[in-house]
Amino acid sequence: MTSDLRIVFMGTPDFAVASLDALVAAGYRIVGVVTAPDKPAGRGMKLTQSAVKKYAVDKNLPVLQPEKLKDPAFIEALRNLNADLQVVVAFRMLPEIVWDMPPMGTINVHGSLLPDYRGAAPINRAVINGEKETGVTTFKLKHEIDTGDILLQDHMEIGEHETATEVHDRMKIIGANLLVKTIRGLEAGTITEQPQEQKAEVKHAPKLFTKDCEINWNRPVTAIHNQVRGLSVFPGALTKLDGKILKIYRSLPEIHQHQDAPGTVVSDGKSFLKFACTDGYLLVKDLQLEGKKRMLTEDFLRGYRLGNLQ
Repeated sequence: MTSDLRIVFMGTPDFAVASLDALVAAGYRIVGVVTAPDKPAGRGMKLTQSAVKKYAVDKNLPVLQPEKLKDPAFIEALRNLNADLQVVVAFRMLPEIVWDMPPMGTINVHGSLLPDYRGAAPINRAVINGEKETGVTTFKLKHEIDTGDILLQDHMEIGEHETATEVHDRMKIIGANLLVKTIRGLEAGTITEQPQEQKAEVKHAPKLFTKDCEINWNRPVTAIHNQVRGLSVFPGALTKLDGKILKIYRSLPEIHQHQDAPGTVVSDGKSFLKFACTDGYLLVKDLQLEGKKRMLTEDFLRGYRLGNLQ
C-alpha cells in the first residue's frame, strides 16, 4: 500500500526507529525527519548521531536537527515540507507553532495507557510500581503534556520478572503497529477522537533522577526487586558494596523472616550474593561493580573477595 499523505516524523532514540521503519514499510511518504542534533559521546567524545538520524540517513530521508524548536529558520524549513500530518515518538515537547502546523495535526505515540503514566519515563515507572499491565496510546497533541484526545490504545502484560528494557523492546513493536493502524484509520475516517478519562488519581511518570536509582534497603523485597527491574539496564539500581558503587541489573526476591539488619550482605563467596530487606533478601543475579565490567554474580564472585560477610 502507498499513500499520498505527507508525513513529518519526529523522534530520537531506538524506540522511535521502530515506528519510523513501520511507516516506511507501510508505504507512507516521509517528507522530513526531525531529530536531536549530533552530540559528543564515548571516550573520544566523537559527534554521534541519534538512532533516528542513522536510520533516516540510511533510507535517504531528509533530516532536520534544530537546536531550538522555535528557531525561525527551523519553522520555515518545517513549513516548507508542507506536511499533512506530523508524528512524534520519544521526542522533546513541541511548541504550539510546531504541533499545530499540519492540517491533520500531530500524533504522539506514548508508552502507557493514558491518562496514567503521563511523562518522560512511563515504562520505567510502570515496572517500578509493580504494574502487571501497560500499553501504548496514540493521541493528538495539545498544550498540556500527554493530555490530548486518544485515538487508539493497545494493551500488553508485564511479566513478573521482566525488566524495563525487555518491556521497551516489545512495546516499540506494538507501538509501531498501532501507529500504522492509527494513520490508516485517520485516512479512512474510521477513528473518533476520545477525550482522556477524568480520574481522581492519575499515575505520573516523571523523568528519572539519581535519587530514584538509589536502593533503600529498609523496604519490602518485592518493592526493591521492582525497582531493579524498572531501572534495568539503564540507568540501573544503585547501592554500595565494600565502599564502591554497585549497579544491580537483575535480581530475584526471597521472602522470609530473618534477623539481619536491612542492607546486610549475605554470600557464600562463590555462588550467591544477596542483601537483607525488611521481609526477606534480594538475590543479585547480574551486576556491575564500580571500575569493573558487567557480569553474572557467579563470575563476579570467582574473581572478587568480599569483605564483612555474614
